[in-house]
Amino acid sequence: MAKTHKSDIKLSVELDENKIPEKLHWTAQDGGVENEAAKAFLLSVWDSKQQETLKIDLWTKDMPVDEMKVFLHQTLVSLSDTYYRATQDEKMTATMRDFCDYFAEKLELKK
Repeated sequence: MAKTHKSDIKLSVELDENKIPEKLHWTAQDGGVENEAAKAFLLSVWDSKQQETLKIDLWTKDMPVDEMKVFLHQTLVSLSDTYYRATQDEKMTATMRDFCDYFAEKLELKK
């Protein structure tokens, strides 16, 4: 039997009195990340029993809207890449990338 290795990723959320995120930090020791600040997290987890995605979307109250637009665009591009690696479906990947380009154009993200 192959020896396994456990790796933990820790997300830390500091909330204000209204439970709005003020500070976000993350740690992934195997990746060399130790208590690094972040302005936003998007986490999706697949629940195989329920056949649904569970998610956590958090951002700090001081996250600028222009940065959020870039963050979401880059996330969509990354999801396109992930979709291709998981499925090898070139046609749908191209469609997703076209949408990412459209998204960036409409938000005037590309200069």
